Amino acid sequence: MICAAIVTAGGIGSRMGADIPKQYLNLAGVPIIVRTLSIFERHPEIDFIVLTTPGGHVDYCLSEIVQRHGFRKVRNIVQGGRTRQQSVLNGLKLAKDSDLVVIHDGVRPLVDTSVISGSIENARSYGSAIAASAIKDTVKKAKEFIVDTVPRENLWLAHTPQTFRTSLILAAHEKALADGFTGTDDASLVERLGLKVFVVPDSDYNIKITSPQDLAVAEKLLVFRES
Repeated sequence: MICAAIVTAGGIGSRMGADIPKQYLNLAGVPIIVRTLSIFERHPEIDFIVLTTPGGHVDYCLSEIVQRHGFRKVRNIVQGGRTRQQSVLNGLKLAKDSDLVVIHDGVRPLVDTSVISGSIENARSYGSAIAASAIKDTVKKAKEFIVDTVPRENLWLAHTPQTFRTSLILAAHEKALADGFTGTDDASLVERLGLKVFVVPDSDYNIKITSPQDLAVAEKLLVFRES
């Protein structure tokens, strides 16, 4: 069974306030995207990787990321679309020959390999599986004032990796495109087809780096994890 990974790095990261896209920023001396790709490069169940990039960055990623750091599993580099959803679809079209596909944010460089393995195992069994962390805080629904307190039981924060049978997620993306529907993650496109998605409990360490504060936290978590 062939398992591909799509690593999404097509954004420019305007919230980071940096001169370069956030995925190229250093995390403890190594570009974020390099740390993320390294995890999938080493994972024994990943057969090949498709990397999505911002517009005009394909050549840069090939020379400065893939070739410079010796990634052998990166089979394709594809320019992303206007949205993340469009970027993933661009990547899926290049992974059609796989049986399973793991979709992961390029700016989540602290994902644990066991979570990737868990998502693959359960997608193999159920068709779809996502990493998520259970909500621990009290949840309030509010406008200017609190409208309601929402029971937090059975509430989860969706992360990546999100892993699917490739034919299923490709069909879900194509259906969303035809309907003009934009979801907040890939799993939502499967859910709207009436299909179930398995939840793989994830670590709170698997943060998405979108701000300078996130980068500082990630550096502390990396030191703690490697100590």
